[in-house]
Amino acid sequence: MTEPLFDTIAIVGLGLIGSSIARAARAQGAVRSIVATARSPQTRKRVVELGIADKVVETNAEAVEGADLVIVCVPVGVCGAVAKEIGPHLKAGATISDVGSVKGSIVRDMGPHLPKTVHFVPAHPVAGTEHSGPDAGFAELFMNRWCILTPPEGTDAQAVDRLAAFWRLLGANVETMTPDHHDLVLAVTSHLPHLIAYTIVGTADELETVTRSEVLKFSAGGFRDFTRIASSDPVMWRDVFLNNKEAVLEMLGRFNEDVSALTKAIRRGDGEALYEHFTRTRAIRRGIIDAGQDTPAADFGRPHGHDD
Repeated sequence: MTEPLFDTIAIVGLGLIGSSIARAARAQGAVRSIVATARSPQTRKRVVELGIADKVVETNAEAVEGADLVIVCVPVGVCGAVAKEIGPHLKAGATISDVGSVKGSIVRDMGPHLPKTVHFVPAHPVAGTEHSGPDAGFAELFMNRWCILTPPEGTDAQAVDRLAAFWRLLGANVETMTPDHHDLVLAVTSHLPHLIAYTIVGTADELETVTRSEVLKFSAGGFRDFTRIASSDPVMWRDVFLNNKEAVLEMLGRFNEDVSALTKAIRRGDGEALYEHFTRTRAIRRGIIDAGQDTPAADFGRPHGHDD
Protein backbone atom coordinates (compact mmCIF):
# COMPACT_ATOMS: atom_id res chain seq x y z
CA MET A 1 0.00 0.00 0.00
CA THR A 2 1.37 3.42 -0.92
CA GLU A 3 1.75 6.18 1.66
CA PRO A 4 -1.53 8.17 1.96
CA LEU A 5 -1.51 11.45 0.00
CA PHE A 6 -3.41 13.24 2.77
CA ASP A 7 -3.60 12.52 6.46
CA THR A 8 -7.22 13.56 7.05
CA ILE A 9 -9.94 14.28 4.52
CA ALA A 10 -13.15 16.08 5.48
CA ILE A 11 -16.12 15.42 3.19
CA VAL A 12 -18.97 17.90 3.50
CA GLY A 13 -22.10 16.37 1.98
CA LEU A 14 -22.48 12.62 1.61
CA GLY A 15 -24.62 12.16 -1.47
CA LEU A 16 -23.65 10.08 -4.49
CA ILE A 17 -20.34 11.88 -5.11
CA GLY A 18 -19.31 12.49 -1.49
CA SER A 19 -20.00 8.90 -0.45
CA SER A 20 -18.19 7.58 -3.55
CA ILE A 21 -15.13 9.70 -2.71
CA ALA A 22 -15.18 8.28 0.84
CA ARG A 23 -15.42 4.71 -0.47
CA ALA A 24 -12.78 5.18 -3.18
CA ALA A 25 -10.33 7.06 -0.92
CA ARG A 26 -10.52 4.24 1.61
CA ALA A 27 -10.24 1.49 -1.03
CA GLN A 28 -7.12 3.11 -2.52
CA GLY A 29 -5.51 4.11 0.78
CA ALA A 30 -5.47 7.74 -0.43
CA VAL A 31 -6.00 9.14 3.07
CA ARG A 32 -5.35 8.05 6.63
CA SER A 33 -8.72 9.04 8.05
CA ILE A 34 -12.09 10.24 6.74
CA VAL A 35 -14.27 12.72 8.62
CA ALA A 36 -17.75 13.26 7.19
CA THR A 37 -20.72 15.48 7.78
CA ALA A 38 -24.11 16.00 6.14
CA ARG A 39 -26.93 18.46 6.65
CA SER A 40 -29.62 15.95 7.61
CA PRO A 41 -29.42 13.77 10.72
CA GLN A 42 -30.85 10.87 8.66
CA THR A 43 -27.94 11.03 6.21
CA ARG A 44 -25.40 11.23 9.04
CA LYS A 45 -27.03 8.22 10.72
CA ARG A 46 -26.95 6.27 7.45
CA VAL A 47 -23.25 7.10 6.90
CA VAL A 48 -22.50 5.72 10.39
CA GLU A 49 -24.47 2.55 9.52
CA LEU A 50 -22.65 2.16 6.21
CA GLY A 51 -19.30 2.66 7.96
CA ILE A 52 -17.83 4.63 5.04
CA ALA A 53 -16.20 7.29 7.26
CA ASP A 54 -13.98 7.00 10.32
CA LYS A 55 -15.83 9.80 12.06
CA VAL A 56 -19.20 11.44 11.41
CA VAL A 57 -19.77 14.86 12.97
CA GLU A 58 -22.75 17.20 13.17
CA THR A 59 -21.39 20.48 11.80
CA ASN A 60 -19.33 21.57 8.83
CA ALA A 61 -17.06 23.61 11.11
CA GLU A 62 -16.30 20.57 13.25
CA ALA A 63 -15.66 18.40 10.19
CA VAL A 64 -12.93 20.62 8.74
CA GLU A 65 -10.98 21.22 11.98
CA GLY A 66 -7.47 19.87 11.37
CA ALA A 67 -8.28 18.36 7.95
CA ASP A 68 -5.55 18.43 5.27
CA LEU A 69 -8.03 18.06 2.41
CA VAL A 70 -11.61 19.35 2.46
CA ILE A 71 -13.99 18.42 -0.35
CA VAL A 72 -17.34 20.20 -0.39
CA CYS A 73 -19.91 17.89 -2.05
CA VAL A 74 -23.12 19.93 -1.90
CA PRO A 75 -25.22 21.58 -4.67
CA VAL A 76 -23.37 24.56 -6.21
CA GLY A 77 -26.03 26.99 -4.96
CA VAL A 78 -25.01 26.46 -1.32
CA CYS A 79 -21.22 26.17 -1.75
CA GLY A 80 -20.72 29.86 -0.90
CA ALA A 81 -22.59 29.51 2.39
CA VAL A 82 -20.57 26.40 3.28
CA ALA A 83 -17.28 28.22 2.51
CA LYS A 84 -18.33 31.08 4.79
CA GLU A 85 -19.09 28.60 7.56
CA ILE A 86 -15.84 26.62 7.30
CA GLY A 87 -13.45 29.49 6.45
CA PRO A 88 -12.46 30.39 10.05
CA HIS A 89 -11.94 26.73 11.00
CA LEU A 90 -9.59 25.66 8.21
CA LYS A 91 -6.09 24.48 9.02
CA ALA A 92 -3.24 26.50 7.44
CA GLY A 93 -1.84 24.70 4.40
CA ALA A 94 -5.01 22.67 3.82
CA THR A 95 -6.38 22.11 0.31
CA ILE A 96 -10.04 23.04 -0.22
CA SER A 97 -11.94 21.64 -3.18
CA ASP A 98 -15.45 20.85 -4.39
CA VAL A 99 -17.20 18.65 -6.97
CA GLY A 100 -19.59 21.13 -8.62
CA SER A 101 -20.60 20.96 -12.30
CA VAL A 102 -20.11 24.73 -12.63
CA LYS A 103 -16.78 26.34 -11.81
CA GLY A 104 -16.99 30.11 -12.45
CA SER A 105 -19.63 30.59 -9.75
CA ILE A 106 -17.72 28.33 -7.33
CA VAL A 107 -14.59 30.48 -7.62
CA ARG A 108 -16.72 33.60 -7.19
CA ASP A 109 -18.87 32.29 -4.29
CA MET A 110 -16.34 30.25 -2.30
CA GLY A 111 -13.06 32.09 -2.90
CA PRO A 112 -13.73 35.26 -0.87
CA HIS A 113 -14.58 33.24 2.28
CA LEU A 114 -11.41 31.15 2.30
CA PRO A 115 -8.31 32.35 4.16
CA LYS A 116 -5.11 33.11 2.23
CA THR A 117 -3.38 30.36 4.22
CA VAL A 118 -5.21 27.54 2.37
CA HIS A 119 -4.99 26.23 -1.22
CA PHE A 120 -8.25 26.53 -3.14
CA VAL A 121 -8.45 24.05 -6.03
CA PRO A 122 -12.00 23.68 -7.39
CA ALA A 123 -12.68 20.37 -9.15
CA HIS A 124 -15.36 18.66 -11.18
CA PRO A 125 -15.36 14.86 -11.39
CA VAL A 126 -17.40 14.31 -14.57
CA ALA A 127 -19.07 11.20 -13.22
CA GLY A 128 -22.35 10.28 -11.66
CA THR A 129 -25.49 8.23 -11.99
CA GLU A 130 -29.14 9.22 -11.85
CA HIS A 131 -29.26 8.00 -8.24
CA SER A 132 -28.54 10.11 -5.17
CA GLY A 133 -27.86 9.70 -1.46
CA PRO A 134 -25.12 7.89 0.50
CA ASP A 135 -26.35 4.42 -0.53
CA ALA A 136 -25.92 5.30 -4.23
CA GLY A 137 -22.13 5.76 -4.00
CA PHE A 138 -19.56 3.16 -5.02
CA ALA A 139 -15.75 3.14 -5.05
CA GLU A 140 -15.43 2.57 -8.82
CA LEU A 141 -17.51 5.61 -9.84
CA PHE A 142 -14.49 7.65 -11.00
CA MET A 143 -12.67 4.88 -12.90
CA ASN A 144 -11.64 6.16 -16.35
CA ARG A 145 -13.80 9.27 -15.97
CA TRP A 146 -12.41 12.78 -16.23
CA CYS A 147 -11.86 15.06 -13.27
CA ILE A 148 -11.33 18.69 -14.28
CA LEU A 149 -9.37 20.97 -11.96
CA THR A 150 -9.87 24.74 -12.27
CA PRO A 151 -7.41 26.42 -9.88
CA PRO A 152 -7.71 30.24 -9.75
CA GLU A 153 -4.67 32.17 -10.99
CA GLY A 154 -1.78 32.11 -8.54
CA THR A 155 -2.74 28.81 -6.85
CA ASP A 156 0.22 26.84 -5.50
CA ALA A 157 1.25 24.37 -8.23
CA GLN A 158 2.28 21.75 -5.70
CA ALA A 159 -1.20 21.77 -4.14
CA VAL A 160 -2.76 21.34 -7.59
CA ASP A 161 -0.43 18.43 -8.38
CA ARG A 162 -1.24 16.75 -5.07
CA LEU A 163 -5.00 16.99 -5.66
CA ALA A 164 -4.49 15.70 -9.22
CA ALA A 165 -2.59 12.72 -7.75
CA PHE A 166 -5.49 12.12 -5.34
CA TRP A 167 -8.03 11.98 -8.19
CA ARG A 168 -5.75 9.75 -10.28
CA LEU A 169 -5.50 7.37 -7.35
CA LEU A 170 -9.31 7.23 -7.32
CA GLY A 171 -9.16 6.12 -10.97
CA ALA A 172 -9.85 9.40 -12.76
CA ASN A 173 -8.05 11.05 -15.67
CA VAL A 174 -7.20 14.62 -14.72
CA GLU A 175 -7.18 17.78 -16.81
CA THR A 176 -6.71 21.41 -15.78
CA MET A 177 -8.48 24.38 -17.40
CA THR A 178 -9.79 27.83 -16.51
CA PRO A 179 -13.17 28.00 -14.74
CA ASP A 180 -14.77 29.89 -17.67
CA HIS A 181 -13.54 27.44 -20.27
CA HIS A 182 -14.80 24.53 -18.14
CA ASP A 183 -18.26 26.12 -17.96
CA LEU A 184 -18.43 26.52 -21.74
CA VAL A 185 -17.29 22.94 -22.40
CA LEU A 186 -19.72 21.48 -19.85
CA ALA A 187 -22.58 23.66 -21.10
CA VAL A 188 -22.51 21.72 -24.37
CA THR A 189 -21.43 18.27 -23.16
CA SER A 190 -23.57 18.05 -20.02
CA HIS A 191 -25.83 20.97 -19.19
CA LEU A 192 -27.59 21.38 -22.56
CA PRO A 193 -28.21 17.59 -22.94
CA HIS A 194 -29.82 17.60 -19.48
CA LEU A 195 -31.99 20.56 -20.41
CA ILE A 196 -33.09 18.81 -23.61
CA ALA A 197 -33.78 15.56 -21.71
CA TYR A 198 -35.86 17.36 -19.07
CA THR A 199 -37.76 19.15 -21.85
CA ILE A 200 -38.55 16.10 -23.98
CA VAL A 201 -39.65 14.03 -20.99
CA GLY A 202 -41.85 16.95 -19.89
CA THR A 203 -43.30 17.29 -23.42
CA ALA A 204 -44.23 13.59 -23.50
CA ASP A 205 -45.87 13.91 -20.11
CA GLU A 206 -48.07 16.78 -21.31
CA LEU A 207 -49.27 15.13 -24.52
CA GLU A 208 -52.97 14.40 -24.57
CA THR A 209 -53.05 12.39 -27.81
CA VAL A 210 -50.53 9.81 -26.55
CA THR A 211 -51.25 8.05 -23.27
CA ARG A 212 -48.68 7.71 -20.51
CA SER A 213 -48.88 3.92 -20.75
CA GLU A 214 -47.96 4.12 -24.46
CA VAL A 215 -44.99 6.38 -23.68
CA LEU A 216 -43.73 3.86 -21.12
CA LYS A 217 -44.50 0.83 -23.30
CA PHE A 218 -42.68 2.04 -26.41
CA SER A 219 -39.91 3.99 -24.68
CA ALA A 220 -37.11 1.86 -26.20
CA GLY A 221 -37.51 3.98 -29.31
CA GLY A 222 -35.09 6.50 -27.78
CA PHE A 223 -37.26 8.14 -25.14
CA ARG A 224 -35.97 5.72 -22.48
CA ASP A 225 -32.40 7.04 -22.80
CA PHE A 226 -33.63 10.58 -22.14
CA THR A 227 -35.55 9.53 -19.04
CA ARG A 228 -32.38 8.26 -17.35
CA ILE A 229 -30.73 11.66 -17.67
CA ALA A 230 -33.92 13.49 -16.72
CA SER A 231 -34.22 11.58 -13.43
CA SER A 232 -31.10 13.21 -11.96
CA ASP A 233 -31.20 15.25 -8.74
CA PRO A 234 -33.50 18.27 -9.33
CA VAL A 235 -31.81 20.52 -6.73
CA MET A 236 -28.39 19.96 -8.25
CA TRP A 237 -29.57 20.65 -11.78
CA ARG A 238 -31.61 23.71 -10.85
CA ASP A 239 -28.42 25.16 -9.33
CA VAL A 240 -26.33 24.21 -12.37
CA PHE A 241 -28.58 26.18 -14.75
CA LEU A 242 -28.85 29.19 -12.47
CA ASN A 243 -25.08 29.28 -11.94
CA ASN A 244 -23.95 28.64 -15.51
CA LYS A 245 -26.54 30.91 -17.08
CA GLU A 246 -24.38 32.69 -19.70
CA ALA A 247 -22.71 29.59 -21.14
CA VAL A 248 -25.95 27.58 -21.17
CA LEU A 249 -27.86 30.41 -22.88
CA GLU A 250 -25.14 30.70 -25.51
CA MET A 251 -25.27 26.96 -26.27
CA LEU A 252 -29.07 26.97 -26.14
CA GLY A 253 -29.10 29.79 -28.72
CA ARG A 254 -26.90 27.75 -31.05
CA PHE A 255 -29.01 24.66 -30.48
CA ASN A 256 -32.22 26.57 -31.29
CA GLU A 257 -30.64 27.73 -34.58
CA ASP A 258 -29.76 24.13 -35.45
CA VAL A 259 -33.29 22.97 -34.60
CA SER A 260 -34.65 25.73 -36.86
CA ALA A 261 -32.40 24.56 -39.72
CA LEU A 262 -33.59 20.95 -39.29
CA THR A 263 -37.21 22.13 -39.08
CA LYS A 264 -36.75 23.91 -42.43
CA ALA A 265 -35.08 20.85 -44.00
CA ILE A 266 -37.99 18.60 -42.93
CA ARG A 267 -40.58 21.13 -44.09
CA ARG A 268 -38.90 21.46 -47.50
CA GLY A 269 -38.39 17.73 -47.83
CA ASP A 270 -34.62 18.34 -48.05
CA GLY A 271 -33.38 14.77 -47.57
CA GLU A 272 -29.83 15.71 -48.51
CA ALA A 273 -29.49 18.22 -45.66
CA LEU A 274 -30.91 15.72 -43.16
CA TYR A 275 -28.65 12.89 -44.38
CA GLU A 276 -25.57 15.14 -44.20
CA HIS A 277 -26.41 16.25 -40.66
CA PHE A 278 -27.04 12.70 -39.41
CA THR A 279 -23.84 11.39 -41.03
CA ARG A 280 -21.74 14.11 -39.38
CA THR A 281 -23.19 13.38 -35.94
CA ARG A 282 -22.57 9.62 -36.22
CA ALA A 283 -18.83 10.33 -36.37
CA ILE A 284 -19.02 12.03 -32.95
CA ARG A 285 -20.57 8.88 -31.45
CA ARG A 286 -17.74 6.78 -32.87
CA GLY A 287 -15.23 9.26 -31.42
CA ILE A 288 -16.77 8.92 -27.93
CA ILE A 289 -16.47 5.12 -28.11
CA ASP A 290 -12.87 5.39 -29.40
CA ALA A 291 -12.05 7.71 -26.49
CA GLY A 292 -13.20 4.99 -24.06
CA GLN A 293 -16.05 7.12 -22.65
CA ASP A 294 -18.69 4.54 -23.61
CA THR A 295 -19.07 1.16 -25.27
CA PRO A 296 -21.10 0.37 -28.38
CA ALA A 297 -23.27 -2.04 -26.33
CA ALA A 298 -26.97 -1.36 -25.93
CA ASP A 299 -28.49 0.32 -22.84
CA PHE A 300 -25.68 2.89 -22.63
CA GLY A 301 -23.36 -0.12 -22.31
CA ARG A 302 -22.82 0.17 -18.58
CA PRO A 303 -24.51 -0.68 -15.32
CA HIS A 304 -23.97 2.86 -14.03
CA GLY A 305 -24.50 6.01 -16.06
CA HIS A 306 -22.35 9.14 -15.89
CA ASP A 307 -24.51 12.12 -16.62
CA ASP A 308 -23.00 14.72 -14.49
